[in-house]
Amino acid sequence: MAKVEEKLKALGIELPEAPKPAAVYVPAKRFGANLLYISGQDCRDNGELIYKGKVGSDLTVKQGYEASRQTMINTLAVIKAEVGDLDKIKSFVKLLGFVNSADGFVEQPYVINGASELLEEVFGEKGKHARSALSANELPFNTPVEIETIVEIEE
Repeated sequence: MAKVEEKLKALGIELPEAPKPAAVYVPAKRFGANLLYISGQDCRDNGELIYKGKVGSDLTVKQGYEASRQTMINTLAVIKAEVGDLDKIKSFVKLLGFVNSADGFVEQPYVINGASELLEEVFGEKGKHARSALSANELPFNTPVEIETIVEIEE
């Protein structure tokens, strides 16, 4: 078993099948030999959103954090489907996190920490990344979080 998948298993995380696109786009797109752009993912588990609504009114920061963590698990499933082996990840370059936010909610960075902390826990230095955490007044399907990712792959 690959090292990254062993680490995930030790954390009690089993990767789902990569989520299918909800519209007309591809889940991942390679640029050059080693950059992989991952389309925005959400917090589905077995096809259902684990949470719905706005963080700061419908959901707590902790629930948003958990949604962000699940979103990154789905992102890892997309990467695995694209490259076959998560040990090929050289570095997480950038995360762009959107939080479905209630009016006046300003704690988006704490929500997206769910994804960032998972990456550092699993990948160590390779998991450290540049990041933006932004508010959105609405997100597709009423998901609380959507995250886009850029990953450097070694071949």
